[in-house]
Amino acid sequence: MDLKRALLVLTTGLFVAGCGPSEAPAQDSATPPTPGVSDSEIVLGTHTDLSGPVAIWGVGSINGLRMRFDEANDAGGVHGRQIRFVVEDTQYQIPRAISAGNKLIHRDKIFAMVLAAGTPTNNAVMEEQFRNGVPNLFPLTGARSMVEPFHRLKFSQRGIYYDEMRAAVSHFTKNEGKTTPCVVYQDTDYGLEVLDGAQDEAEALGLGIAATSAHKTTETEFTAAVLRLRDADCDLVLMGTIHRDTILILEAARKLGWQDVAFVGNNAAYAEVIAQHNTGATEGYYAFVAFTQVYEDDELTPEVRAWYDRYVERYDRAPDVSAMEGYRGADLIIMAMEKVGRDLTREKLIDALESINDYTDIWGNRVVFGPDDHHGAESTTLTVVRDGRWQVLSTLGG
Repeated sequence: MDLKRALLVLTTGLFVAGCGPSEAPAQDSATPPTPGVSDSEIVLGTHTDLSGPVAIWGVGSINGLRMRFDEANDAGGVHGRQIRFVVEDTQYQIPRAISAGNKLIHRDKIFAMVLAAGTPTNNAVMEEQFRNGVPNLFPLTGARSMVEPFHRLKFSQRGIYYDEMRAAVSHFTKNEGKTTPCVVYQDTDYGLEVLDGAQDEAEALGLGIAATSAHKTTETEFTAAVLRLRDADCDLVLMGTIHRDTILILEAARKLGWQDVAFVGNNAAYAEVIAQHNTGATEGYYAFVAFTQVYEDDELTPEVRAWYDRYVERYDRAPDVSAMEGYRGADLIIMAMEKVGRDLTREKLIDALESINDYTDIWGNRVVFGPDDHHGAESTTLTVVRDGRWQVLSTLGG
C-alpha cells in the first residue's frame, strides 16, 4: 500500500470512529432554539405610532401593554422568564414600519409582534414577518387583512371595519329611517375597507351610495367635500377617517349648518380627543366599537376601579380605550404563555391562544378564539358623543 492510500484509509477510519452514534455532536440532534425565548426572558416587540397622526392610539396601547407586562414581571415573570418589550416608532409611515419590522424580526429576534399599529403599516410588514414565523397578535387595526384570509399566525381582538360599516348602514336604515348613505374616507387601505363595507351593505339592502369623497391623510380643508355630500341629499355619512379628519369634517358640517344627517365612524375614530373637542362640533357623532370608554365617575367594579387608579398613578393621565386594548392584549398573551408552560414555542403559543374560548376581560367584553377562528371579538357596540363624552346606545352580536 503506498503512503497516499495509507493516509486515506487512516483518515477515513478516524472520521467514522469520531462520528459514530454514541459520539455525535449534541447540536446535530438538538431542537433549534425558539427566537426570542431564552432561559431568562421572552422578547416581544411592536411597531407603532408614538409621534405621528395616530399617536393617541400608539401611546395609550403601549402604556396598557407595559403596565400588564410589568405586573407579570413583578410577580416573577412567566414560568420564571421576564418579558422584554421592544417598541419602535413608525410615525404611521410605511417606510419606517418596514425598517422597524426588519429590525424587530432580524436583529431583536422577537418571539411575537404585539399590537402593531395601522392598516397600511401592518400590511407592509406581515409578509416578511410570516416568512420568519413571527405571529401577529392583536394589531391596532380592524382591517380584514388582519384576519382574512385565515392564517395561523394572525390573531385579532377588535372589530373589523368592514363589518362595522355594514352594521352601521343596516342599523341606521332599518332603525333610524335613513335612506341615502354616503361615504367620506381616507384614500388608504383603511379608508377603502370602510368604503367596501358601506357599498356592500347598501347593495344588499337595495340602496345605492349617493356620493363619496376621498382625501389624503394630510388634508385639512373639507368644506368642498362636505358640500358635495350635502348636495347629494345624504342623510347618513359613513366615515373612513381617524382623529383629525373626523373633527375637521364635523366642524365643516357645523359651519355650513348641516344638521339633518348622521355621521358614523368606527374603532379608528373613537377617542376622547373627538368627544371632548371644544367646538362642540362632534356632538351627536356615532361610532361602532369593540371597546367603550370608561370614566372616573362611572360606577366601576372594584377590579376596574383598581386598574383605573393604578394607570392614573403610573402615567398621570386617565386611561382611554387604547390603554384598555393594550392591557387586554397583554393579558391574553400572558395567559397563553402560562398555558404553554416552560417549553415555550410559537406553535404551542398559537395552540394555547386557540384554546381560549371563553375569556371575559375586566370591563365585561368577551373574546373567543378557536382553531379556525382567530377573530376574537364577539360583538360591536354603537356609541354616540353626548355632552362631551361617549355614551353607549346598544350592543349588536355576542
